[in-house]
Amino acid sequence: MENKRLLSIDTLRGFDMMFIMGIAGIITSTCALFPGGADCWLATQMKHVEWDGLAFMDTIFPLFLFISGMTFPFSYARHLEKGDSKRRIFWTTVRRGVVLCLLGLVFNKIFQFKPDFRIPSVLARIGLAWMFAAWIYMACRNKWVRAIIGLLILIGYNLLLLIPAPDAAGAGSLTLNGNIVGYVDRTLIPNHIYIKGVFDPEGLLSTLPAIVTALLGQFTGEFVRTSDKSHKTLRLLCAAAILLIAGLVWNCWFPVNKKLWSSSFVLVVGAYSVALFAIFHWLIDVKGYTRWTGFFTVIGMNSITIYLAQRIIPFKNIAEFFFGGLAGLLPEVWGKWILSLAYFAISWLFLLFLKKKQVFLKV
Repeated sequence: MENKRLLSIDTLRGFDMMFIMGIAGIITSTCALFPGGADCWLATQMKHVEWDGLAFMDTIFPLFLFISGMTFPFSYARHLEKGDSKRRIFWTTVRRGVVLCLLGLVFNKIFQFKPDFRIPSVLARIGLAWMFAAWIYMACRNKWVRAIIGLLILIGYNLLLLIPAPDAAGAGSLTLNGNIVGYVDRTLIPNHIYIKGVFDPEGLLSTLPAIVTALLGQFTGEFVRTSDKSHKTLRLLCAAAILLIAGLVWNCWFPVNKKLWSSSFVLVVGAYSVALFAIFHWLIDVKGYTRWTGFFTVIGMNSITIYLAQRIIPFKNIAEFFFGGLAGLLPEVWGKWILSLAYFAISWLFLLFLKKKQVFLKV
């Protein structure tokens, strides 16, 4: 039984988070250097879709949650080996979920004491979905039971969203104004959501299908940790193909939609997450190609730190302080490219400094 930390997980997490900390901006500004490039396909992939559909940037958040789910079978086994009781592990999951919710409030600037501060957050979605998925894992050791629970959540969520919002007469049940997800939020916390009185993409009800995203990560982590079978990569890729087909079929009735975290979105992005991890696992853990991973693990080992730091530390101002003069001497598109590159480099060097000092934010 293998419980050691997988380098591929930290590397994949770093790959995922680098788009949040500036690579998306570098790609967009690089595209803008070419005629018509600002509107090219690659540039559009660095933005979220308005509603239905999927762009590359829509995969970043669910992949991070998927990876969080992957780590739990390893950490759970380590806790048991140390002699920790299930009760103690349970309260550890509660603590982590609560801390992430609190950090989400910090990210949403709760200390500015504005009466309409946002309550839902990316970190709260990760904390709650991961916590509930961990409880399911601890309560149901049979993976098929957990799979049925996950499927029932997705089906139940789909059925819930067939109900149109009572306060949006005439609007479709899967539209921005007519969905039941938004109705729950604007009924319970109307002044504390992303679009005040309308909708929040990390709302209360849409946490349900996000639990399944974490469960898919758990299945993947459990398979890698316990399976002695050969051809793990091929088996993971086959699982990804099945998820993709199921998600595309489901899309015909319940469109892929990140803001609703639709059931089809869970399966399609789950397929992407499993396939991407399979590639990283094969390259790093199986074949041993590790020399290129250091760049990504600097980010992956302090991912929550950089997510919060970008909200608190003015990296943009630091980049402009050192490179604004050079950027001002160049044409505007080149200036933006220089500053976007500087922003990412400064953020990465900040994380490298923390790693050298062995400073990690562990939740």
